[in-house]
Amino acid sequence: MKLYDELVARGLIAQVTNEEEIREMIDNGKATFYIGFDPTADSLHVGHFMALCLMKRLQMAGNKPIALIGGGTAMIGDPSGRTDMRSMMTKEIIDHNSACFKKQMERFIEFGEGKAQMVNNADWLLGLNYVDVLREVGACFSVNNMLRAECYKQRMEKGLSFLEFNYMIMQSYDFYYLFQKYGCNMQFGGNDQWSNMLGGTELIRKKLGQDAHAMTITLLLNSEGKKMGKTAKGAVWLDPNKTSPFDFYQYWRNVEDSDVLKCIRMLTFLPLEQIDEMDSWKDAKLNEAKQILAFELTKLVHGEEEALNAQAAAKALFSGGGDDANMPTTQITADKLVDGKIGILNLMVTCGLAPSNKQARLLVEQGGVLVNDEKVPSPQFTVTEEMLKAGVKIRKGKKIFHKAILG
Repeated sequence: MKLYDELVARGLIAQVTNEEEIREMIDNGKATFYIGFDPTADSLHVGHFMALCLMKRLQMAGNKPIALIGGGTAMIGDPSGRTDMRSMMTKEIIDHNSACFKKQMERFIEFGEGKAQMVNNADWLLGLNYVDVLREVGACFSVNNMLRAECYKQRMEKGLSFLEFNYMIMQSYDFYYLFQKYGCNMQFGGNDQWSNMLGGTELIRKKLGQDAHAMTITLLLNSEGKKMGKTAKGAVWLDPNKTSPFDFYQYWRNVEDSDVLKCIRMLTFLPLEQIDEMDSWKDAKLNEAKQILAFELTKLVHGEEEALNAQAAAKALFSGGGDDANMPTTQITADKLVDGKIGILNLMVTCGLAPSNKQARLLVEQGGVLVNDEKVPSPQFTVTEEMLKAGVKIRKGKKIFHKAILG
C-alpha cells in the first residue's frame, strides 16, 4: 500500500485540495510540508501526537518536514477552536518552550541538513511593516469570506478583537513565506485550521500565479486529538518530569473501549494487517489491545526500557503484587509534617492527586481513596512519619496509583 492510501486507511485525512497531485508527491517523497505548533507550554502533550506521528511517517517515505513554531502568532493568540482570547507570552518564554519542543520532537523526526528543520515565524512576522502588509497581503483577503470561517463565527458571539481577526492573515503569510524561502509546497493542520490553511493556499496563488504548487491537507480528528491531552488533573505531557512514564502508560491503558482501535490506527506504527485482526476483539482481548496501545506509545515517547518498566509495574499493581519501583513518587519534606503526621487531604494535594482539599475530601468521603490497600475511613485520617519513611502507596479510584515517601 502506498503512503497516501495508508494515511487514509488509518483515518488521518479529512479534506484535501488537489488530491491526485498530493498523492503523487507524498508517495514519491516530493513533499516539503509544514505543521505548526503553538509554544504555549514547555512541553508537547498527547494532543500533538497525530501531528508528530504524521511527520514521522512522511519523513520515513522521503518527504521533508518543517516544524513551524508559532513564536510570532503566539504574540496575538489563535481564535481557532476557542471561545476566549489566549494570554500573551514574552519572547524569552516562547524561545524556551520552542527549545523544549525541538528536544521532544527529535524522538519522532530527524533534524539536520536536507532533513527536518524547525523554524519560528517570529523571524519574519515580527519584522513586517504594517503598511507593507496591508499593501502586499491585505488586498488578497475578502472580509466577507473571513467572517464565514468557523473559527471566527465561534468568537463573534462573545466579541472578536481586531487583533484576533488578523490571525488568518498571519498564518496565511507563513505558508506564503515558507513556500518562497524553503520550497514548502504542502501544509497540514487540523479541521479547525481549514479556513486559515485555504487562505495560505489562495494567497500563494494570487501573489505568485495560478501555477504555483501549494496544497492543503487536514487531519481528521484534530478536536479529539486536543481532547486526548486533557485529564482530570490537567494535560498528559510528553515531558517525563510532568507526566511520568507510568502515568503516561496508564493514560493510554485506560482509553475508552470505543477509541482504542482508532488510536492504534492513527498513532502506532503497527502494520495495518495486524490492526485489522484486532477489529473483532472484545472483552479481555480488548484489554490486550489497550496494553498494546499503551506500550507502543510509551516506547515511542520514552523508549523501550521505560515502556517495559511501566508495563511491568502496571501488571504487578493490578494483579495485587507489591512491585511499586516504577510507580509515580512524590517526596514529602519534613516541613509538611505537623507533630510527625500529615493529613490525607494535604497529602493528596501535595502528590497531585487532587487540585484542592475540598476535592480530596469528596474523594475520601466517596470511598475512592486507599492507603496501603486499606480504604481511608475519613477525611481526618493521617499518615505518620514512620509510614512515609517506609513509603506509602496511595490509590485513587481503581486505576491511579501514587507513592509518597519522606524525602
